[in-house]
Formats: sequence, structure tokens, C-alpha cells
Amino acid sequence: MSTDLDRLIDGWLTLPDLAERLETDISFVRGLVRDRAVVGVKRGERTTFQVPEAFLVTGEDGAEHVLPTVRGTVIVLGDQGLSDPEILAWLFSPEDSLGVAPIEALRAGRRAEVRRTAQTLGF
Repeated sequence: MSTDLDRLIDGWLTLPDLAERLETDISFVRGLVRDRAVVGVKRGERTTFQVPEAFLVTGEDGAEHVLPTVRGTVIVLGDQGLSDPEILAWLFSPEDSLGVAPIEALRAGRRAEVRRTAQTLGF
């Protein structure tokens, strides 16, 4: 599955890299994973846990933050029965009803539309 995800997702961050980008400590980042604010998979040569870089956005303060709409969308997808690799595949695959990949729609502020689409998935 990670090779399929590698075709869909351009950039990945390890948890230490994510902590550095967010200017925080690793325990905070582990909390983000636990709270489902981000999801990831084990990948790469050393099979380290990594999350998509696209989950980060630059705020008005100029600092990077986790895209706030990821968490709720991940929860909706999990409630539909998707595993974390399946969630990532759905978020980063083009979705006809949205005209773009769901992650792009989330980054464009189309949260409600993405979640409505996610709720109609029949897995």
C-alpha cells in the first residue's frame, strides 16, 4: 500500500520533522496522531511512521499549523470503516464529485462538501 500512497502523496514528514515544522516537541505531535488530527503510515527504508506534508498550512501568523479540517474528516472516514492507509488514499485521490482530491478541497476551505462526500462512501 505504501507504494500506491507514494504515487499519490508528494511529501512526507516523520514525527520529529513534523515537530520541527510546528515548532513544538515530539510529545505534542504524538498527541496529534492519537487525537486523529493527522494520520500516517509506516513507510520508507526504515519503515518510520510518516504523515503527509500536505496536512500543514501556513497561518496568518506566518507559522505552520495542521490543517484544522483534517481531524473531523479523518473521523468521518474512520466511521465509514476506512483504515489509515485507506483514509490517506481517499484524501489524496482525485474525487469526481469534488473535481479535485479531497485534501485539495479541504485546503481550499470546502470542508462541508468533502465531509458530505465522505459520508456517502459505501465501504
